Amino acid sequence: MALIYIVEDDDNIREIEEFALMNAGHKTVGFSSAKDFHKQLSEIIPDLILLDVMLPDESGNEIAKKLRRNPSTRKVPIIMVTAKTTELDLVKGIEDGADDYIKKPFSIMELISRTKALLRRTKEDDIKELSLDELIINNDKHEVSLRDEIIELTFKEYELLSLFVKNKGIVLNRDTIMDRVWGTDYEGESRTIDMHVKTLRHKLKDYGSRIRTVRNVGYVME
Repeated sequence: MALIYIVEDDDNIREIEEFALMNAGHKTVGFSSAKDFHKQLSEIIPDLILLDVMLPDESGNEIAKKLRRNPSTRKVPIIMVTAKTTELDLVKGIEDGADDYIKKPFSIMELISRTKALLRRTKEDDIKELSLDELIINNDKHEVSLRDEIIELTFKEYELLSLFVKNKGIVLNRDTIMDRVWGTDYEGESRTIDMHVKTLRHKLKDYGSRIRTVRNVGYVME
């Protein structure tokens, strides 16, 4: 059972999310405003946060950025729930710290599936350290360093990079990446992979060019 905070100002949507996740075996606490959420967060850190983008007192993007800057919450997985579906909006959410996103309107099965997958992967820690030349992935610290400089990544970016390094030189197709990192084969979400690769390349700077696109197939770490 995981403790999940739901930050959503629409009472109907929040109640649906709470009901679905409670039925899936989780404990949920709902908040209609950022103020109430921050107050509770100072007392107990949850296992996962379901975060609406548009809130009355503070945007979900601003909340995500604050969470990633705070050492006590920077590793907490975040699923952003948004009615904004343009590529620019989704990329911004990822860059601000979201690990995954769900587009409104969404199905209950999608919500449960994505939550389950993200929670499962936060608990996976089978290899203590991965390395590729100047890049080091330390799973004990959940930390990535490049040329002795710490690279701040979201949870999904971290998982994606780990997958690429573990399979260096092997072309990974989109279905494999979606299954291994997101734990789902949800149709229509291949763009999710592209956006995460884009932000990952940006954060890795010149090293990011080693993640090569294989047209009509997927990606490979060279």
